[in-house]
Amino acid sequence: MERLDLPYIVRSLGALSGVPVRLYEGEELRCAFFPVKLPRDPVEVCRKELFSILEHVGFYVSPLFHSYGVVRAGNTRLVIGPASQIMAGEQRLRELAFQLGVPKEETADFLAGMNAIVPMPVESLLQLLCTVNHLLNDGEKLELSEVAIYDAEQRTIKSTVEKRRTERIYEETAPTGERHNTLALEETLMDIVRRGDSAALKSWLASAPAVHGGTMAGDLLRQLRNLFIVTATLASRAAIRGGLREDDAFALSDGYIRRAELLTDYAKIMNLQYHMLLEYTEQVEKLRRGRHPTRLATQAADYVRRHLSEAITVEKMAEEFYMSRPYLSARFRQETGQTLTDYILGEKTEEAKRLLRWSDKSAAAIGAYLGFSSTSHFSRVFKKYVGLTPNEYREKQRV
Repeated sequence: MERLDLPYIVRSLGALSGVPVRLYEGEELRCAFFPVKLPRDPVEVCRKELFSILEHVGFYVSPLFHSYGVVRAGNTRLVIGPASQIMAGEQRLRELAFQLGVPKEETADFLAGMNAIVPMPVESLLQLLCTVNHLLNDGEKLELSEVAIYDAEQRTIKSTVEKRRTERIYEETAPTGERHNTLALEETLMDIVRRGDSAALKSWLASAPAVHGGTMAGDLLRQLRNLFIVTATLASRAAIRGGLREDDAFALSDGYIRRAELLTDYAKIMNLQYHMLLEYTEQVEKLRRGRHPTRLATQAADYVRRHLSEAITVEKMAEEFYMSRPYLSARFRQETGQTLTDYILGEKTEEAKRLLRWSDKSAAAIGAYLGFSSTSHFSRVFKKYVGLTPNEYREKQRV
């Protein structure tokens, strides 16, 4: 490896692939090539996971379904990514920018840079990793099936309760001659997703009967992956019928399927399936208000979901829907039973609760990210809807 010009390889890989490439010696960044303009390096949010990879070639999929590849040779580590066939939606990219501490005035550049990264299928990235590994590790040849996936999120969802819940969705292939029993169960499950009833989903999974789906492949692992793909396809369409936008639904489906294809453990595939179904259901749940939500209510909820990190006003929404502010407010309240302002602030509060619990960002930073005019304004709103100040809520969650 001493004869290799590693900075040249980094520049060449980045230019050819259109994906950021970095070279580390130990944990120190030696050089990098970014084919796009990014005010902050997205690798920083998963640096710990990437540096925990000790094999020559490793692979990590972030919660946003961004793919990162690692090639390690001794103390040298080459990191490629984020790569994706479909980049995350704007709101999720804004959250990533927030996690990275991108200044507000540079957020637009960050979003534009992320969207300018050349789409790359997972298989292409894996092949690229294997090729680079051949150069860096004395001609070692690896097949795609030998590349490991390292996913911190997957390590945290192995609890016995969730494992039992998800194992009940699909069991091994039914004995020869046994009739399939999937249709009624599929209809029940997809109706829950379409209605956005997460409580019903959790209850159903807690006591779900075994599903005998017939043989779809010659080995159990391929069978599980095929059943996962079927479930993702059905769930995405159920969510679309429930009001989720097609591009959001298909992006989720694509990301989950790519992650499932890289898993080689039964329990991990089943846990991933559980989380996929729950995410689809919760996404629809946030869009649907009232027993029979109308198109207007669903559109308004979708607007709020897509602009959570902005200063949302009823006036802006009314302009978006080409109607007067009083008419929009009255229609929304009539159809959902709550004012539009309460709904907007309630959704922002729920997002704030999640960030306070799972991130280390200050309450002031979270309030600014969610579009509140000041820290005091954020605190007043949060206390109104939660009964605690942001800092009190965070401390309570740590107990």
